[in-house]
Amino acid sequence: MQRLLTGVQPSGTTHLGNYFGALRPFVSMYKEYESMLMLADYHALTTLKDHAELRENVMNAVRDYIAIGVDPKQATIFQQSSVPAHTELAWILECQVTVPFLMQAHAYKDKVAKGLEANAGLFCYPMLMAADILMYDTDVVPVGIDQKQHVEYAREAAAKFNTAYGETFKEPKEMVLRDSATVPGTDGKKMSKSYGNTIPLFGTKDEIHKAVMAIVTDSKGESPENVYAIHRLVKDESEIATLYKSNKGKYKVVKDALADDIDAMVAPMREKRESISDADVIKILKDGAERAREQAEAKMEIVRQKVGVTI
Repeated sequence: MQRLLTGVQPSGTTHLGNYFGALRPFVSMYKEYESMLMLADYHALTTLKDHAELRENVMNAVRDYIAIGVDPKQATIFQQSSVPAHTELAWILECQVTVPFLMQAHAYKDKVAKGLEANAGLFCYPMLMAADILMYDTDVVPVGIDQKQHVEYAREAAAKFNTAYGETFKEPKEMVLRDSATVPGTDGKKMSKSYGNTIPLFGTKDEIHKAVMAIVTDSKGESPENVYAIHRLVKDESEIATLYKSNKGKYKVVKDALADDIDAMVAPMREKRESISDADVIKILKDGAERAREQAEAKMEIVRQKVGVTI
């Protein structure tokens, strides 16, 4: 089987956009590969400075994936920081690339363009991500259409190392999730924690209803655009067509229906999630870390020999 690796940055509460954009696509494909699911807590440090919140986010991210249907016996679920080799390899790869090369990273350029100060972690972020991918001889990395650069950087880093030290790293390929949904937030922009426009995936019925009622509506077309765009992800369009046609202009009616349908979809997953204890999560992470460390250390023995730090 080919190896697939995906990384999840535990930087906040999982929302509906995460589910339709990344979580659900992963569940639909991960059994077809030797899959690795990494909780990228070191990456989260570029923005998240609250240690208690980071720990809680890691625990919750594991719960989320198990709740939506990932079997930890069929995927290696592990915490990035539990495999020290990631940062070791990142340093070695950073020594292969140039500053101008790293300056082309979208996340860094976007932050600078907004007049914000970018920390060194964000600047070097692409090489830590490359290390995450290359460490495990990853074949494919599922990404959204706007994330292809991550894998391109990993390929470039692999090629530079292989040229300098001989064939060592497999050059990974991106699996562009063209069918993954871009979910509008309550303000019409892409749903994102940074915009504060999310609908919590595992919120209570009241929390989901409150978020849905805050969705910005307009009078263009036959139905409120943002409400409909979310609703058609939750239920088939053929099932909701009559609802919207018969309630044109009645925004509260269609929002109430959307909130109910989201809650009905989430309820079984929410119930499963609530049954997952801290002890369950810790065991999953411990088992996954052991498997990941074994693979990483085998790779790093080769890398250390190649670069000459092993005497």
